[in-house]
Amino acid sequence: MISVLLADDQGLVRAGFRALLDSAPDIEVVAEASDGQEAVRAARRDRPDVVLMDIRMPGTDGLTATGQIVAEPALEHTKVVILTTFDLDEYIFDALRAGASGFLVKDTEPRDLIQAVRVVHGGEALLSPGITRRLIADYVRRPASSPAPSTRLNGLTDREREVLALVGAGMSNEEIAGHLVVSPATAKTHVSRTMVKLGVRDRAQLVVLAYETALVVPKWSGGTP
Repeated sequence: MISVLLADDQGLVRAGFRALLDSAPDIEVVAEASDGQEAVRAARRDRPDVVLMDIRMPGTDGLTATGQIVAEPALEHTKVVILTTFDLDEYIFDALRAGASGFLVKDTEPRDLIQAVRVVHGGEALLSPGITRRLIADYVRRPASSPAPSTRLNGLTDREREVLALVGAGMSNEEIAGHLVVSPATAKTHVSRTMVKLGVRDRAQLVVLAYETALVVPKWSGGTP
């Protein structure tokens, strides 16, 4: 059974999401929260598998709460998915950097909401290639910042660097497999090993790291991936 914590300041939104999720035979909503701090307390108490976190809440917002939850060693297996009204919320990239595993717009179709919880619980990032590219475009438009030290990538093999770049470009495991001419299982193994070596939680963090270390430079910024 996949346990879920709902964090949103609107009671109607929580009620609607609860009804949808509880209708799935393998998902159970174990707690609700109306602000970020309450969400952090509930996560510590119930240790849910997945947190659906509204990014805009009074008091402690979803971004701050996400960072606190991800930083908790006891919650290392808890995945946070950001809920937003718009698919290009100005804080989405910051949320991914803080440790979120992806995001959902609130008008997501019921079947897609249920599937999203399953996908994130299964260890995948909730980032489609198209959304990844738009997030990157938004990041590139921001004021330039110094990339993370390149030594962060020193422990990677050439193949793992290549895989990291492909993940950063928004490719799925199947697309990576096609590009490298290997099986999807082998591509998944390369991605998993890269995550372990870099000490990141999931695929979303690989995307962030690929750009922050300047391993990948968007085409529209004058470079090549």
